[in-house]
Amino acid sequence: MSKYSQITEYLEHFLDNEVRKTGIQNVVIGLSGGLDSAVVAVLAQRVFKENLLCVKMPSHYSSQSSLDDADELCRDFNLRSETALIEPMLTAYEKINPNMNNLRKGNFSSRMRMATLFDISARENALVLGTSNKSELMLGYGTLYGDLSSALNPIGDLYKSEVFELAEYLGVSSSIIKKPPSADLWDGQSDEADLGYTYAELDEVMKLYVEERLSRDAIVALGFEGGMTDMIIERIFRNHFKRKMPVIAKLTSRTVNHDFNYPRDIRL
Repeated sequence: MSKYSQITEYLEHFLDNEVRKTGIQNVVIGLSGGLDSAVVAVLAQRVFKENLLCVKMPSHYSSQSSLDDADELCRDFNLRSETALIEPMLTAYEKINPNMNNLRKGNFSSRMRMATLFDISARENALVLGTSNKSELMLGYGTLYGDLSSALNPIGDLYKSEVFELAEYLGVSSSIIKKPPSADLWDGQSDEADLGYTYAELDEVMKLYVEERLSRDAIVALGFEGGMTDMIIERIFRNHFKRKMPVIAKLTSRTVNHDFNYPRDIRL
């Protein structure tokens, strides 16, 4: 059995088990036309069939190629989908905040999409599936209460370079796999341009630092660029707060997330 057939089988069991034990039958996902949401959608389709709803949430910054790729994915894998425009909400907010920079526009867009998706999940009595990969989570390359929000995430322990390989195994179209990663958060936005390096370069160093637990100096001694290594380590620690629940000030003997911790699916 190949690596990605094993990963696929495991993730299918993960999705089925984690959703079913909540008593909920349905799942929803935001479908952008990008790689990560395509992979999660295909995995979820294999498990939930018609109980999966893909929601396309374009704005005036969404590229036509992303919209076309999302539509093609829905046709290729028979995905049930609907479109919920965030453009009116974003445009209205931009009018009263005309000096927003790209970061603010991107964060607001991401949060409007997640607010929309969670509202649809309430309508559908569904759980929201996350689409952030491990590279993004480690680097903090995501919006708190935006794209980082979900009920469960099947690809959060896969680096971006591995998500590319999983997409190929699952039969995702080459137009999605080969295009430069972008969340279409503003005109011309590119993930790798924002980060300054390709995901392939970043993942090599992150695997050494996170998985192998090599020191910064040991990684540089292997021939990796010092500036890139420093940037990765600094981002991992600076953005750790995005990977944790809000910190609660402890005042009692048992405090949520301190010493009142149970599995999320606990029952009486």
